[in-house]
Amino acid sequence: MRHVDFSPLYRSTVGFDRLFTMLDSLGQPEASQSYPPYNIERTGENTYRITMAVAGFDESELSIEAHAHVLAVKGEKAQEEQTEQTEFLYRGIAKRGFERRFQLADHVEVKNASLKNGLLHIDLLRNIPEAMKPRRIAISAEPVNAPKAIEAHVV
Repeated sequence: MRHVDFSPLYRSTVGFDRLFTMLDSLGQPEASQSYPPYNIERTGENTYRITMAVAGFDESELSIEAHAHVLAVKGEKAQEEQTEQTEFLYRGIAKRGFERRFQLADHVEVKNASLKNGLLHIDLLRNIPEAMKPRRIAISAEPVNAPKAIEAHVV
């Protein structure tokens, strides 16, 4: 079962559940392909990481594009020279190309990407503009010595 339950994250985040809903819908087997496998991790309060298993792909064969709330990861395998002496008895390492798309929430940007040991790590940052960040509102109190006014209506 490949379903990821994001409900514990809904309790600790407000206004960001759209990202979790989109990511959850992408994880449904009938809605998307299963290759290459990937993980989505929350690494901090506003940081996330997508890890994809891309064994056999080189940096030059992978491309990452972020455009209009969509992160697209493509892999195109270069043509390998066939020698007459090589005969595969079993081929379990996939050589097919792929394209995987992720919907990003508002104000989420790609910080960096790295390829290590066959895993592609893409780090994301939710960068909220200063005008949208919460701010503390000061509460003013009336001075204690101020005279109290009582209104009365005379009939």
